[in-house]
Amino acid sequence: MSSLAYEIVKVELSGTPYEIGLRHGQLLAPQIVDQLAIYRDLFEEACKFDWPTVRGVAAQFKESIARLAPHLLEEMRGIADGVRSAEHPQVDMLDIVAMNARSEIALGQWDDGCTSVAWKIRAPGTHKQILAQNWDWREGVGKNLALASISAPEKPKIWVVIEPGIVGKIGFNSSSVGVCLNAIRARPISTELLPIHLLLRIALECDSVDTAIASIEALGGAASSQHILIADKDGARGLELSPRGGFYLKEDENGILAHTNHFLENNLVDEPPWLTGSPVRLQRAKAIFRELMDGLGPERLGEVDGELLRKRLFADTFNSPQAICCSPDPNRAARIQTLFNIVMTFDPAREPSAEVIFGKPGSGEESPVYQMPW
Repeated sequence: MSSLAYEIVKVELSGTPYEIGLRHGQLLAPQIVDQLAIYRDLFEEACKFDWPTVRGVAAQFKESIARLAPHLLEEMRGIADGVRSAEHPQVDMLDIVAMNARSEIALGQWDDGCTSVAWKIRAPGTHKQILAQNWDWREGVGKNLALASISAPEKPKIWVVIEPGIVGKIGFNSSSVGVCLNAIRARPISTELLPIHLLLRIALECDSVDTAIASIEALGGAASSQHILIADKDGARGLELSPRGGFYLKEDENGILAHTNHFLENNLVDEPPWLTGSPVRLQRAKAIFRELMDGLGPERLGEVDGELLRKRLFADTFNSPQAICCSPDPNRAARIQTLFNIVMTFDPAREPSAEVIFGKPGSGEESPVYQMPW
């Protein structure tokens, strides 16, 4: 896909939870219907689950969401109504719940990979927090991705890259709180807790890393094993979450925290080895950070920005196809690649912002840079 082929939809959502969802469903109905078709096929292919089986598990999650995050269930009701109003009467609320709980219903059988990093930079004249990642997933999803802003009363405004139909994803808010996500393949799964995409949204409704962690803990944690890299203008934490408990990682002595698709400290779950490239990507990211620090020196660290990170880190193809910049593996049926890159910047002296490109950084086929806010 060349850069000229990218036509990324931007949607602005506001109001009550139902109103936010209704507008979401109306504006992105074709993409949501296509996402549902993609995930129906994916559940069948990877998990041997037909759609009635998926909906059966989704019904269990619906009960937990109603208990723990009723405002997000109301938003999903709005999404379903919005899609139906756009002449897709076959879609109902349980289909939307299933997409929002897709990672959990799959029971850890999917094989996506991502690389996320945070860097607290303190240099002469510079005090900023970088939060960034490459998001790797099935090629077919790429054409449906959208940019959204979400405004709700008495909550920070949110800017996020979304999979249409899903209420939470990767992005940041007006309080300079941002989130990235790394999938972890591990068991168990609990339908009594919230799916990870809802926890991402709840974190983005908070005004600091500490309040986000407290909110996640108050809800009992995550329904599946996942890693949320979260940051605000004061620093970052790596939340290795699971139904059995969480471990919170801190930055190293250089203010850096990097994560891929395996737990580093959380040993509470059954996590068989799966992506052989995950440890390689982690060590590669750390090596590139060392090169950047050595090359720039402490006096020039303030020069680190989205353009530099895309060029030096996120375009890296070492150990391809399982590289930081991921390409489809010719030996595997699943065609997984980097679908977008986001670099968020939080600076006490400025409004929070992000740069997003769709496609593989440095490939020559990626999209132009999209700015958030726009």
